[in-house]
Amino acid sequence: MRKTLSLFCLAAAPFVCADEPASDTLLKVQAEVRLDYQHDWLDGSTVKDNTGFEGKYINVRVDGNITDGLSYSWRQRFNKAHKDASFFDATDWVYLNYDFGRWSVAGGKQVVAIGGWEYDRSPIDLYGCSVFWNNIPCYQIGGSVSFRPSASDRLTFQLCESPFYTAENRDMYAYNLMWNGSHGFYDAIWSANLIEYAPDRYISYLVLGNKFTFNKVSVELDLMNRAASHQTFFLRDMSVMGEVAYAPARKWRVFGKMTYDVNRTHTDADHCVTPGTEMKMAGAGVEFYPLDNGRHNLRFHANMFYSWGSNGNTADVMQNKTMLVDFGVKWNMNLLSLKR
Repeated sequence: MRKTLSLFCLAAAPFVCADEPASDTLLKVQAEVRLDYQHDWLDGSTVKDNTGFEGKYINVRVDGNITDGLSYSWRQRFNKAHKDASFFDATDWVYLNYDFGRWSVAGGKQVVAIGGWEYDRSPIDLYGCSVFWNNIPCYQIGGSVSFRPSASDRLTFQLCESPFYTAENRDMYAYNLMWNGSHGFYDAIWSANLIEYAPDRYISYLVLGNKFTFNKVSVELDLMNRAASHQTFFLRDMSVMGEVAYAPARKWRVFGKMTYDVNRTHTDADHCVTPGTEMKMAGAGVEFYPLDNGRHNLRFHANMFYSWGSNGNTADVMQNKTMLVDFGVKWNMNLLSLKR
């Protein structure tokens, strides 16, 4: 669902593909907004509280380089709920990154280093998503160390707050190892994760994010397995996300996407795809970019998704026999840029 950028813009934003400010940029301020009209049907009946016009996102992002090698990034989402009555809850990320040769270190609020292409994209550029994506809290405070064994590969170890910490117990952590690779037509975002979902209780993720690019066609396939104590390791708790996209011209992009989430276990370890879930979703969409000049960007989009199966989380939008149709506009604006 969105523009393909170089994997190794990750030097300034360790886990999110986003434009990196030039090394002589002290301050770069950008804003992005997305407004949509959506219609939600559940088994043929309109879901009125999820139908109509909606301001999906309004974000401000600030990036820059304080000195050679020392950069910072901050993204604030102004329409995100503050669950702890703190402005910081609506901060997607804010961190410092120091790059010295093949090594770099970063600290602050970061994207939790979980693999997969669906997970890697900015939420403002996503439409229909997997059950896992809809329930993973992906921004947490922590630190990371990265090493580039080659110009095409990057290994990152991250220690951060657990995405599943509670207000009563914040002393819970996640240990994440991620590989980003770019080799010709193949790009990878793989990870192995050990995440504390309750005090001294852990769930592990193994995520293989694969992307294949052939001229105007790209294919993404994410494979995720989740396991904890008393779970069979493979296939009982897993997600598969796949997308095929075609760009017939520079300003157009069409895509089809399908996701599959299942949890056949009987434990409380998985807080994202709960037991009793076996949900399929399929859909397609189109994007049109009438303006994309590097400084400003305008996109119109339309998409439709249908889901069927069982979802153990009744709060999710996608339930059995759900149809969601969405039309919208997104624009990015470069507001200010200062050189060092």
